[in-house]
Amino acid sequence: MRFALALSAALILSFPLVAGEFTVGFGEADLTPELGKKPVYLAGFGQNRKATKVHDPIMARAVVLADGDEKIALVSADVVGLFLPSVERIRGKLTGFKYVLVSATHNHEGPDTLGLWGSSPVQSGIDPDYLKKVEAGCAEAVKLADKARKPATVRIGKASDPDLLADGRLPIVKHDELVVLQFRDPKTEKALGVLVQWNCHPESLASANTEVSADYVYYTVKQLRESQKCPVAYFTGTVGGLMTTLKLPLKDEKGKELADGTFAKCERYGRLVGLLAEKALKDTVPIKLTPFEIRTREILVPVDNNVFRLAHTFGTLNRALYVWEKNPMPKKFTETKDVSKPVAVKTEVGYLRLGELEVAAIPGEIYPELVLGKVENPADPAADFPDAPVEPPIYDQLKSKHRMLIGLANDELGYFVPKRQWDEKAPFCYKLKKAQYGEVNSVGPETSPIICGVFKELVKGK
Repeated sequence: MRFALALSAALILSFPLVAGEFTVGFGEADLTPELGKKPVYLAGFGQNRKATKVHDPIMARAVVLADGDEKIALVSADVVGLFLPSVERIRGKLTGFKYVLVSATHNHEGPDTLGLWGSSPVQSGIDPDYLKKVEAGCAEAVKLADKARKPATVRIGKASDPDLLADGRLPIVKHDELVVLQFRDPKTEKALGVLVQWNCHPESLASANTEVSADYVYYTVKQLRESQKCPVAYFTGTVGGLMTTLKLPLKDEKGKELADGTFAKCERYGRLVGLLAEKALKDTVPIKLTPFEIRTREILVPVDNNVFRLAHTFGTLNRALYVWEKNPMPKKFTETKDVSKPVAVKTEVGYLRLGELEVAAIPGEIYPELVLGKVENPADPAADFPDAPVEPPIYDQLKSKHRMLIGLANDELGYFVPKRQWDEKAPFCYKLKKAQYGEVNSVGPETSPIICGVFKELVKGK
């Protein structure tokens, strides 16, 4: 009898979740670098910006969603970005998942994880040991989230505030919609966790800062953890364009103007984003996130940026290049080191249909014009490709009432500039005397047409 009771108890402990039941779990891991033993190069601005102290932690935060035994994981790290090879290594550390999405907040005050911000333009800023720590931490956050899964109901909310974004490039187009997912215990209504998605560069501390920080994201998460009494995971979205806090007028609670590059402005902005999320949480509606339908596609994107090609030659951009034959989806992906000929990089585009929510997984910093269907038409005649076709807008492909975009998803290819707004050659658009910022951090003008075109086909199921 005791054996039977013990066996029954063991079975209950082994299979605590009901088949087909929706569960959610949150987990996190500390990715803060150790200072002192070797230089820690901060990413996002110029070269040779060495960290002098830690102001607040760099974290990986994960959410695991499960429909019975079918699980997907979403993880976000407080770093400038992670290339697809890093994502593949993170996925290799995890088993039993239908899909794992790895994103980065695009933090400009954390360690270099891409290689572009070392002591000089020809020296990588990546510490291989630290990159391994980031990859291991992302996987650990997912594992902890998986272990923490509990039955849950879900609510979704949205809120907008154009005054919380500055667009650093003409034309002025902002994606100012914040999305929250709130998970609750079905019996007690207690909050189990919040996922928040917002569209802005974490760069409020600017280029002179030398303290390791997650920038405003730290304060947004802190604000929500304090008010909601539950775990919080932050995901970035449409940050191209440039969606920024720099030169954004911002005052403290007493009406004093706050300066760029200060922790006062950083904290104020982060808490204002948190308050916007709280506004969204007050006006949520129920949503079902099951069943899961995941569509992904590996493609090639041509690397026309000569700086990136040189960086690959010097080893500062350490990822494989492939022969480019003007076909994003060749039958065979052929690696090459010969940058004297057309080359491409392999990346991944994703479409997630989670019940009543559609999610675009975009591998870089996409411009709001391409998401919201606001590409200039007609184009400025001074643009380099004024007659280029308008790319199919991302949100036009999503037909559900509820939608969301996760940027820097599974890769970081830099800016996705609408091709007809590409402007490297004089005369410049809007009668400007010099080119606007953007193209220098894009792999090339064909990126947006390819990414948007492939995403459209993914949604169609082709």
